[in-house]
Amino acid sequence: MLSLPPSVRIFLCVQPVDMRRSFDGLAALVQEVLKRDPFSGHLFVFCGKRADRIKLLYWDNDGYAIWYKRLEQGRFRFPEGLKEGAEIAFTDLTLLLEGIDPRKITRSRRYVRRPAEGACAGG
Repeated sequence: MLSLPPSVRIFLCVQPVDMRRSFDGLAALVQEVLKRDPFSGHLFVFCGKRADRIKLLYWDNDGYAIWYKRLEQGRFRFPEGLKEGAEIAFTDLTLLLEGIDPRKITRSRRYVRRPAEGACAGG
């Protein structure tokens, strides 16, 4: 499985992509469709029309790297309602790669600490 530093962000290309595209073709999609910098070190996720193949593109300090997976059975399921270039969490990417349908998952409520009213932002 993948191991990523916390600074890496993950972006989805929601539209189906021709899986024959390689490094330069996917990097061009990152710039033109996702409006992102392919040299940023972030991870970009692409899925084929049949949804049985997925490619991940990222810049690895001195060159592009591609991680490619083809399913023998089944399909990858992207979360519904996402806009082009949507950012997802690493846990969502893991679910996607493991074949877990995110539409059938319910997440429990979590505590989110909010800043107190009137509190200074820099302090």
